[in-house]
Amino acid sequence: MPYKFNADGTIAMDAERKLPIFIHPNGTEAPFDADSTVDTIGRLNGEAKAHRIAKEAAEAALKPFKDAGIEDPVAAAEAVRLAKNIKEGDLVTAGKVQEIKDAATRTANEAVANATRQAEEKQRALTEQNEKLTENLNNHIIGGAFTGSKFIADKLAIPADIAQKFFGDRFKVDDGKLVPLGADGNPIFSATNHGNHADFEEAIQVMVGQYSNKDMILKGTGGSGSGAPGGSGGAPGGKKTITRATFDSMNPQERNSAMKEGATITD
Repeated sequence: MPYKFNADGTIAMDAERKLPIFIHPNGTEAPFDADSTVDTIGRLNGEAKAHRIAKEAAEAALKPFKDAGIEDPVAAAEAVRLAKNIKEGDLVTAGKVQEIKDAATRTANEAVANATRQAEEKQRALTEQNEKLTENLNNHIIGGAFTGSKFIADKLAIPADIAQKFFGDRFKVDDGKLVPLGADGNPIFSATNHGNHADFEEAIQVMVGQYSNKDMILKGTGGSGSGAPGGSGGAPGGKKTITRATFDSMNPQERNSAMKEGATITD
């Protein structure tokens, strides 16, 4: 801002305050107090410095929070306040609660493990007991069939228990029913009751008829004591008789041989 000059070239002075007159850019004139201005500048500089120092101090104080990712000082202050309000006794109590929870969890896990182990042991014992009972029942069913067989009693020269040792493994029990098995392991089906398994009497005759040493276990025919394949007693003229089931179980050669010998087929 330029000073105002008099016509003689001297600086124009304010008559009342004795201060030089400045002309502002908008053309207005005003006295200029240099001392006051210097004081004001000094005061403002001091305030600016104080603000700068305070700013730097604040930034230094906030730096650890920013480095830790804490952007909200209000929330941080609240967290600090809450942390200060937690008593040492509260911390101990919290630790005890967790300890109790952990102990309860361990106890529950152990109880579940023990219950599971006991259940498995009981299940295993029941399974073994069931298998044993099933085995005994099956043996009883199979043994009873051999003991009560009329064919074995009338036609075989060996007792029922010996016959069971020969042919017992050729029978199994399925759902409480006796199932005869051929030499190939497949069920033997009835020759007369089509679509169904052969009953014990029919099956044992088939098995005996297929046995290579059947002459040794069949009773003799015609009182000769010699035994014969499928023989079931004498016939007029000393001819042999063969049951239909035994005859059906023979292979073609055995059938031809029996027919050449004049065997009689009986039902």
